[in-house]
Amino acid sequence: MTASHLDGRVLPDLTRILLRPVGGHAFESCVEQLATAIRLGVYPLGTTLPSERELAERMKVSRSTLREAMAALRAADLVQTSRGRGGGTVVTMKPQTPSARRAARTTPEQRARWLDALVFRRAVEPAAAYQAAAADLGPEARARLEAAHETVAGATSRARHRQADSRFHLILASLTGSPRIVEAVTSVQACLHEMLSAIPVLEANIAHSDRQHQAILRSVLDGRSEKARRTMEEHCDDTAALLRGLLG
Repeated sequence: MTASHLDGRVLPDLTRILLRPVGGHAFESCVEQLATAIRLGVYPLGTTLPSERELAERMKVSRSTLREAMAALRAADLVQTSRGRGGGTVVTMKPQTPSARRAARTTPEQRARWLDALVFRRAVEPAAAYQAAAADLGPEARARLEAAHETVAGATSRARHRQADSRFHLILASLTGSPRIVEAVTSVQACLHEMLSAIPVLEANIAHSDRQHQAILRSVLDGRSEKARRTMEEHCDDTAALLRGLLG
């Protein structure tokens, strides 16, 4: 699937859901939301972010706070901004290729946070799959999920596959219609992205994961709630076993 098809069929709906009004610590919350959206591929490399005014309205912050957040993203080399006609803020962060060397640099505290995220994921994502399958999905929602699955299956690099995998799970969560479920799955996927980026790429695992995604997709589209929940549980359990084994 081309980037334009991805943008048209998947991303606009997901970005509207993922970027939400911030609470306290507005600057930090803006940076966290936008950086997470970029790292998980909701805003892929080369994507132009919405205008400052639109983002400020969406996250319910002042334009000055939003500008400070954008400056932080530029300092972290996640985006670049150009002025004048045709200008805007463009994502420049290339998706990271998973590398086992990152695991050696993790702290015990970080590993404990990661392992807790796996427990939380086991509770959240199967429930999200159940609710998505139970929902009355219209043609557009079904097309978004199918398109998200196609981008995982058609990813041309392991780095792009990792981002596409996250997007599939986020789109699935969005079909529940629950902002709280989307927020929870986003938190889980952010931690999972860190973990999977710190282990070697295993072809057998990628192939197995893709088959499970296909089974989850079919269960949700067929409205088979219990099947969707059980299949997602198996998917979460298999991923957790792999990560616990390789990360220690």
